[in-house]
Amino acid sequence: MRQLWSTFHICLLVVALAGCAAKKPVATSAPGTRYSEDLSIWRPKVEPPATGIKTTTPAEPDGRKPTTYVEPKYAVNKKLDPILDSIDRYNVQRNYIEGFTIQVYSGSKKDDALNAKKSLANTLPDLQSEVQYVQPNFRVKVGKYFNRIEAQKDFLDVKRLFPSAIVIPDKVSIN
Repeated sequence: MRQLWSTFHICLLVVALAGCAAKKPVATSAPGTRYSEDLSIWRPKVEPPATGIKTTTPAEPDGRKPTTYVEPKYAVNKKLDPILDSIDRYNVQRNYIEGFTIQVYSGSKKDDALNAKKSLANTLPDLQSEVQYVQPNFRVKVGKYFNRIEAQKDFLDVKRLFPSAIVIPDKVSIN
């Protein structure tokens, strides 16, 4: 009886596996190449609705087939314009942007800061430097740059003269 039950299960398993076997698709590849299959017959066909869409076909000057332009049904421009205007008004009111500068000296001695500015002006006269006092330190900063890559160009020259120089984030005034 046990052997009969096992034979029944084996037959059932064989029938189930035979029914689940994948049918081999039509392949378009030669032996030894990658397998590829054309699935374009399964793509849905989309037809534009007949009403409510304005299409224009401007003539191409070089004789190519004219392109079709479809008017958008749900344009967001009217809703987006006030937001863009408010961003523009905010940007006009700002007098600075977040940029970078090169800090040459930072310390509590005013004489050292002024000497650093003077030696920087003598060796690199094309760079504008300034001394700032932020309690309790004096800082000597050089240049105003919109991004770090622009600052890096001058930083290499300044680094030769002042090994402790660093590029730091700073506010750059817009005039």
